[in-house]
Amino acid sequence: MQSAAKFWDKMAHRYAETPIRDMDSYEYTLERTRSYLKQSDRVLELGCGTGTTAVNLAGSAGVVVASDLAAEMVQIGKTRAAEANADNVYFVQADVDDAELREDPYDVVMAFNLLHLIEDIDVALAHIRDMVKPGGVFISKTVCLAESGGSLKLRAIKLALPLMQLLGKAPFVRFFSIGALERAFEKAGFEIIESGNFPARPPSRYLVVRRK
Repeated sequence: MQSAAKFWDKMAHRYAETPIRDMDSYEYTLERTRSYLKQSDRVLELGCGTGTTAVNLAGSAGVVVASDLAAEMVQIGKTRAAEANADNVYFVQADVDDAELREDPYDVVMAFNLLHLIEDIDVALAHIRDMVKPGGVFISKTVCLAESGGSLKLRAIKLALPLMQLLGKAPFVRFFSIGALERAFEKAGFEIIESGNFPARPPSRYLVVRRK
């Protein structure tokens, strides 16, 4: 956790200034996510980054707890929430493995652009299942780089990634296929109730799953 936290701390301000690449896909999945939220819901976002999504969804839920392992991300998120008067959004510095996130399960848990950055996905999904109330939902969006085939760009990324990681210039990245991602959810005890790719290339798999 410590090395990942340091990496994202260093990236936080650059990340905050980077525009969303595909705004149409972002807005569409934001609306689909809103359709699962109620004003009475307690919602948890894992890997919230600088808080953009948590703040955008604040008006559709009762309470939103936004967590990230990087202190700088959390601080930027707090500032954004204050500027937007999103007083029902609370930021905490925490990793997916932190036990306090599992103490009082949530109606809805979310993780956008996070799961491909986690080394032990089976353990992480088991923890996430414990964060969701029975019958509640987990909503995620995960880039599936293995679906890009043998493209020149993908081969270049795979070749460069180990050196960049060694130099502290890149985080851990898992090259998911859509099938492998969905099997991991099913193995963890979730039922898939909605899916789609937004954007389509490389596919960023949007999944809504219910805790059985």
